[in-house]
Amino acid sequence: MEDNVTGSSEYVVIKAKSNGCQVFGLTRGQDTRLHHSEKLDKGEVLIVQFTDHTSAIKIRGKAVVMTKHGVVDTEE
Repeated sequence: MEDNVTGSSEYVVIKAKSNGCQVFGLTRGQDTRLHHSEKLDKGEVLIVQFTDHTSAIKIRGKAVVMTKHGVVDTEE
């Protein structure tokens, strides 16, 4: 299924391994700015997608990040 905004269906899944894990969405363009943030508690899952407005995702805290390219553990 294609997304109407970006034409892709690539998603990133973030699962918090501890309370207070923070996820930040960063903008595209000449000035990279924070445009959205979420705070996750242990076991919570956030499904995110890169869009025309989001070019990067920053994660602060312990989490497992799952993408079509593989799985990353922030502790490793």
